[in-house]
Amino acid sequence: MSQKECSVNEIAKTLNLSQPNVSHQLRFLKNLRLVKYRREGTTMYYSIDDDHIVHMLYQTIEHSKH
Repeated sequence: MSQKECSVNEIAKTLNLSQPNVSHQLRFLKNLRLVKYRREGTTMYYSIDDDHIVHMLYQTIEHSKH
């Protein structure tokens, strides 16, 4: 999702989670304005709302490795 838009089904398949679970988590992230979305027919596509968020996540992951 940091590189491109992903549908809920794509995210669920990648993470091996149920679609309802992913939808719930994405709704939470959307309310925090961490992800944005667009609708195409009945499919919702999500992406990171701010590139700074991606940078912060990478920093957090790197920090946790030390």
